[in-house]
Amino acid sequence: MIILGIDPGLAISGYGIINYSGNKFEVIDYGAVITESSEEFPKRLKKIYDSYMNIFEVYKPQAVAIEELFYNKNTKTAIAIAEARGIHLLAAENKNIPLYEYTPLQVKQGIVGYGRAEKKQIQEMVKVILKLEKIPKPDDVADGLALAICHAHSLKFADSFKIIKY
Repeated sequence: MIILGIDPGLAISGYGIINYSGNKFEVIDYGAVITESSEEFPKRLKKIYDSYMNIFEVYKPQAVAIEELFYNKNTKTAIAIAEARGIHLLAAENKNIPLYEYTPLQVKQGIVGYGRAEKKQIQEMVKVILKLEKIPKPDDVADGLALAICHAHSLKFADSFKIIKY
């Protein structure tokens, strides 16, 4: 199964694409979609949308695992990130790719087995599980890969994470 993990963001949206088959992981690609704060907001959203539509077209993921938005103390920032996250969801929906949503706690439990794990622990486990030479940078990229791994580990329970309605 080809799984795309997305750490949604406006400035940096990290993604990781893996193939999970027979309890084995194969890294297909990973990276980040980056937008500049100097760009107009609608153009930033379009860049995210176009980038993910291209990723979907090239890699043809069978599932998308995306991080659930958590509350940010800065309301203006939270709204902008929520709007960007909506673009990620729209792109996947337009390609009819099943969407699954995971909280940061669920990702930590799925990768390290402990919901209060530190970010560095998650990054190290991503490196080990995927047999990478180094931790992917920026952090958002490692988070995207972690989401894909978390979904692979959760496949037998995946329907309970599937986004059904809001």
